[in-house]
Amino acid sequence: MHKDTAISGPAGNEFLSFTLGGLAYGLDFGKVQELRVLKSLERFSDGGEIISGVAVSRGVIMPIVDMRAAFCGHPVLTTPMTDVIILKLSTCVMGMVVDGITDVVTLQPDQISPIPGADGGAIDYLIGLGVANGRRLILVDIDRLMSIDRGVKGGARQVA
Repeated sequence: MHKDTAISGPAGNEFLSFTLGGLAYGLDFGKVQELRVLKSLERFSDGGEIISGVAVSRGVIMPIVDMRAAFCGHPVLTTPMTDVIILKLSTCVMGMVVDGITDVVTLQPDQISPIPGADGGAIDYLIGLGVANGRRLILVDIDRLMSIDRGVKGGARQVA
């Protein structure tokens, strides 16, 4: 389990589960400001492959990161199931495009285990592997993931 991640008491932690490229992921539900269908956002700029532009939600202009392109390495077609998770991160508000939102899952500390083979180094944005009702979720520290600078040659690095 990630050393900086706090696990709450008997009530457990709530994670928003979503899909990307056929895999199920989860992020701290406390970081979620709202959930939107991609087409419902007022988008007025298109960026590159990963930064798919900026949008306005509740009067706030925010960047939209297409996690599908980030994980696949190329632009992915939008479907009616494509969703946007509006995140309130420690440094900003931003949107994250995913294949689809599944549900909110409550996990107890004993339902979260370390990622097999991960020593924390290059993938320190992964909290662990959560298991609920026979379903596995890759749990992501969304603040750490969104702070990775992908523009650096030789791999990703954390942005201070």
